Amino acid sequence: MPGQQNFYATPTLVGQPGPPGGPGQPAAGYPYGQQGPYPTVPPPPPSGGGGAGRAVLWVAVGAVVASAAWAAGVFLAGGKGADADLRGYTAPANLCSSTDYSSFETEYPDDDGTPTHNSLKDAALEESYCSINLKKTGSSYADAYLSTQVDLHKETDPGPEFTAMWKNYRERYPGYDVETVEDIGEEAYLVSEDTTSGTTSGSLYATLAVRDGWTTYTMSYSTYLSSYDEDKDPPSLEQVTDWLKADSKTTLDQIKD
Repeated sequence: MPGQQNFYATPTLVGQPGPPGGPGQPAAGYPYGQQGPYPTVPPPPPSGGGGAGRAVLWVAVGAVVASAAWAAGVFLAGGKGADADLRGYTAPANLCSSTDYSSFETEYPDDDGTPTHNSLKDAALEESYCSINLKKTGSSYADAYLSTQVDLHKETDPGPEFTAMWKNYRERYPGYDVETVEDIGEEAYLVSEDTTSGTTSGSLYATLAVRDGWTTYTMSYSTYLSSYDEDKDPPSLEQVTDWLKADSKTTLDQIKD
């Protein structure tokens, strides 16, 4: 697919859904920080008695040993410093050329001739992003918006933070629904919000977030009734959910070595 390609000099934040900020706007990001916890030296025993100084010394020595054991455990368990488990995925310079959205083409048959894409390659993170305008037949402007993003975490296991953020998404945004999705990657969640029922100004939003090893992936769809012509209706949430699942599986297969 044609498009523009930009290379960033510094790592960006991994995409996540949030309350839509407007048509075509990319979602807000979230950071993957370093995993903890970190060891601390316990307080010394109460003063007094000839053995107090020796007790403090042994506490300090014990803390050093514990720190070394903790660091070794993190390395062996797959924390920072371990080999990245990328499962064979790549982050292509033009993710749009590898993004399958054929499930959406019956609803939106008009091709977006200029999808937006960018990418990042860094020792810690490789990232690719694609944004596509979806159009119904005869539409002058986009009727809906689709984006995909893949992140290869090359130094830190994203698993704990990925699970915490997506599985508990409603704790931050109570209006959203969260569903665990089976048979896609190691774990996957569907986050959605549908306010279109019986209104003329509602919106439909859904993101499928997938983690497979140290690779994370999202495909997001959004539409606003205000962007639709009066004689055109948006798809149902159930349809969008099925499309996201089918096209994400194909896309993930296409970005593997």
